[in-house]
Amino acid sequence: MSFRSQKLINADDTLFIFIDHQPQMAFGVTSIDRQTLKNNTVALAKAAKLFNVPIILTAVETESFSGYIWPELLDVVQQKPIERTSMNSWDSDELVAQVKASGKKKLVIAALWTEACLLFPTLCAIEEGFEIYIVTDASGGTSQEAHDAAVRRMEQAGAQSLTTINALLELQRDWAHRDTYNGVMDIVREHLGAYGMGVDYAYTMVHKAPQRGAFPHEAPHPEGH
Repeated sequence: MSFRSQKLINADDTLFIFIDHQPQMAFGVTSIDRQTLKNNTVALAKAAKLFNVPIILTAVETESFSGYIWPELLDVVQQKPIERTSMNSWDSDELVAQVKASGKKKLVIAALWTEACLLFPTLCAIEEGFEIYIVTDASGGTSQEAHDAAVRRMEQAGAQSLTTINALLELQRDWAHRDTYNGVMDIVREHLGAYGMGVDYAYTMVHKAPQRGAFPHEAPHPEGH
């Protein structure tokens, strides 16, 4: 049985919040490659869904500035976002009410931009007694300096930084948890780069599992090989 640490995120004591993953917000991001940012955000959402962790989705000035939330993210989360005008989502009575109604004290937050839409609610939630985990590779700032300065400020206030793969593996923790094992491996293979490529190799070449693609690679077998 996995040790239940209060220092780690657990599926039953955590709430995920995705803030403003919208096109116009992403256009301003320079601290991380934007495709990597989207990939990580979608993987993070899939992790939350796999482990039945509740999710809150919020958007800012959708039709007047920011555009619609990335369809890849909405297809995973499949819920209506909370619409706001304030840069600080903690100004939204609806969001704060949903957070408090969840009964969760650990909040895992990813947002665009780091220096505003992640920083502001993080500091406010800490002030109200919540334990905050910021996902640094599913968030992005308008410059590397802005992103890094905001992360330092949040950490100094008590927030803890983690990455997408960190969150996924922290929720799984033990490969003996077979009910989520295959789902974790699906996320790893689709989204997690070299790790996923290594899993594909091990499955097919070592364990002789079938290829997962709809159009498998049929390699010739030269004599002597």
